[in-house]
Amino acid sequence: MSAMTSTGYRSLFEIPDDFAYLNCAYMGPLPRVAAEAGRRSYDQRQTPWEIGVQEQFFDAPEALRAEASGFFGATPDDIALVPAASYGLATAAANLRIEPGQEILTLAEQFPSNVYVWRRKAESEGGKVRAVTRSANQSWTEAVMEALGPQTAIVAIPEVHWSDGGRLDLPAISAELRQHGGQLVLDLTQSLGTAPFDLAAIQPDFAVAAGYKWLLTPYTVGFLYIAPAHQSGRPLEEGWIVREGAEDFAKLVDYADTHAPGARRFDMGERSAFQLVPAALESLKWLRSLGFEALRGELAERTAAAEEAARPLGLYSDTPDRAAHYLCLVLPDGTPADLAQRLQRHNVSVSQRGRRLRVTPHLYNSTQDIDRFAAALRAELA
Repeated sequence: MSAMTSTGYRSLFEIPDDFAYLNCAYMGPLPRVAAEAGRRSYDQRQTPWEIGVQEQFFDAPEALRAEASGFFGATPDDIALVPAASYGLATAAANLRIEPGQEILTLAEQFPSNVYVWRRKAESEGGKVRAVTRSANQSWTEAVMEALGPQTAIVAIPEVHWSDGGRLDLPAISAELRQHGGQLVLDLTQSLGTAPFDLAAIQPDFAVAAGYKWLLTPYTVGFLYIAPAHQSGRPLEEGWIVREGAEDFAKLVDYADTHAPGARRFDMGERSAFQLVPAALESLKWLRSLGFEALRGELAERTAAAEEAARPLGLYSDTPDRAAHYLCLVLPDGTPADLAQRLQRHNVSVSQRGRRLRVTPHLYNSTQDIDRFAAALRAELA
């Protein structure tokens, strides 16, 4: 617990001392340095004649792309800038193959953005979506491994299940999937930026993360990894800025048939996002400076402390192989359906997902926050 009181990270965020924000899986707060960069960008937008074309249209998004690539263990050429996980997943669905009768594997109660797009693809191409379930004492990894086979065309899964915190062993799943010739699509929104990502071992075809949770970026910022084998595929849009030579505005009507290199052809329209990119860049720089192994350890300490504090009140984690940064506590029978709202009145922010209370701290959380969480639980449940 001593490390939690000596880090000094709290001062980097605009979080009141008497408020326990334990809800990063819902939305990560912007660091002060990111918010300041965003405010400066809005000020600049008042005088557009002073905006440098090369810097703001091209250099800034390229800097963001380069920073984001480090979270995946990839190169900048492998990253597309997208507005949401759903956009990246739609890009993957449009560029992957499935034969009639083949399966697309998802997880039961997976986040909807990583389900709807596969239902549509299966319907249009004669395949079927199979939602993998797990038994009470079975991990998600074990359940997925049992479901894999020659009928598996695509596995579309997260690294961490959003409602129970279960972690999937992606290297093991990927290795087995490749034996069957299947393709791997990942939604890393609830995990990227909390621990190292072993790209070489996992080898996804596509992997996307929305940035506004654990990457602490503004809303409508996301990152899509595209394996080199798919980088000559078809983007969702035909934007002008992703074409070769787009930097020369005087020649934009000399229409180019070739794209900028790598995954850039898959960038969203208006990817330069003048008011978002500067803030997102500062958040990613700060997170990467911490080191992913050290960050995983710090977050694990905080979830362990929260679990220990809640146990005397009958709350517990029953998820096999839960992620270190992600705690989903089973609620006792008779718990009010609005418990999360009641805790908010005690200046404690968490999420309620079905029969579980989701507690997701970050570096700004201290021993005092865990104590406040425990006191609020006692007030509402004891």
